[in-house]
Amino acid sequence: MKLNTVRFGEINVDENRIFDFVLPIIGFDVLKKFVILEPNKDTLFKWLQSVEDPALAFPIISVSALNFDYTIDLPDNVVEVLKITNVESILVMNITSIPQDDPKGTTINLLAPLIFNLDTLMAGQIVLSGSGYDISYPMFKHQ
Repeated sequence: MKLNTVRFGEINVDENRIFDFVLPIIGFDVLKKFVILEPNKDTLFKWLQSVEDPALAFPIISVSALNFDYTIDLPDNVVEVLKITNVESILVMNITSIPQDDPKGTTINLLAPLIFNLDTLMAGQIVLSGSGYDISYPMFKHQ
């Protein structure tokens, strides 16, 4: 399907790659359909593009690629809602905030990761209450 976006222009999207956010992104409850885009293969960043709002795209990253000490325990209700049956089908991504004037000031939301079930194409954002994780963890803190 063709998707018109503000950031990337018109792009072709495989409908079998569109995720249904059954646990909505905080603050964007009405938007349910998103696709992960990887416009630049030479970077760790991907984009979570809304299928329903052409102007909305979040920069996301897999924290596992950064060698952070980051472990999460999915609550049983999240496993049930996302219909997760095996750990290999899970993709965990985190929304980043990249200041235009200072990319080295990029932060990662570790408190509320995005959980994707690659088998069912269901996804959601969860809050890791009591985890001690930060909503705006500096990406370049240790560099």
